[in-house]
Amino acid sequence: MPRKPAKTRRHRPLTFSPFARSIATAASNKKPRRGFWEAKSQTKDFPSSTGNGFSDHVKAETAKAHSSDSEEFEGVVQADFVFFDPKPSDFHGVKVLLQPYLDNKQWDLSGFVDLILEQPTVGTVVKIEDDEDDAVYSIISALNLGRYTSSKCMIELKNYLLTVCQDKNIISKLKSLVDDQAQDIGLLVSQRVVNLPPQLLPPMYDGLFDEVEWATEDEPTEELRNSFRFKYYLIITKIYKHKNADQIKNGDEAIIYIKPEEELFFELSSWSFSFPFHAQQVTTNELKNYRLVGLVMCIEASKICTFRKQLRSLID
Repeated sequence: MPRKPAKTRRHRPLTFSPFARSIATAASNKKPRRGFWEAKSQTKDFPSSTGNGFSDHVKAETAKAHSSDSEEFEGVVQADFVFFDPKPSDFHGVKVLLQPYLDNKQWDLSGFVDLILEQPTVGTVVKIEDDEDDAVYSIISALNLGRYTSSKCMIELKNYLLTVCQDKNIISKLKSLVDDQAQDIGLLVSQRVVNLPPQLLPPMYDGLFDEVEWATEDEPTEELRNSFRFKYYLIITKIYKHKNADQIKNGDEAIIYIKPEEELFFELSSWSFSFPFHAQQVTTNELKNYRLVGLVMCIEASKICTFRKQLRSLID
């Protein structure tokens, strides 16, 4: 089935307050190479139905970089952000982005990255076109828990979730999800550098969910096609939670979402739970009253259409 190319769309730049910039910088696990981008416009060409070797171009014109670090580049930058299928040579860049995925747990992260890179028809890496370093700025994918249930990394991931979940009302739901319903669950993995232009988010998520839908028709075997018929998505992420949520003052927020789209996921989730993070937290004056915690959310696949509309409204 031929896939229709997307129309060119223009977006207003999304601005950030100094406080939000500080939060984003503190939340980053990788120092920005070129400061903060403010994309003025973008275009995206959807892939063909083959899903092999396609690239989607998202152009950031007159993108302005901001940084308080005198060693960082400051000025006007023009760059083409390009969407590619994941490939083996992206291993190091993807692994760097996913390093803090399960807090400071020692687990088979390399095996997890391999699973993502071995699934090129559903998933995207974002790079800058003609970048000499070939750096990966974002990875987004969805892995079927049941399909990879025997993989060491998935076994360790499931055991980790069951260990950190201390909510008695949620633990039985979580156990059922990762065991009995694993064939119906898509683990939605989305990691990126914090200074990626927010205008890239809608095409990134639209591309992922379109690819999931296409995979239910285009994969070569019935087993593979069925593996993408997700009923639920599971998301593992992190947020900043106020230490004294009942005594918030000075306009502080009870929760700070490091990724803006995850507040939408949270509002649409069927259930969720949070848990303490043990990795060393970057502290700033703005974050002195916050602690970094893990957040796990379960979202019905039927809610994804609503999410996509809300995300476009948020960014537009």
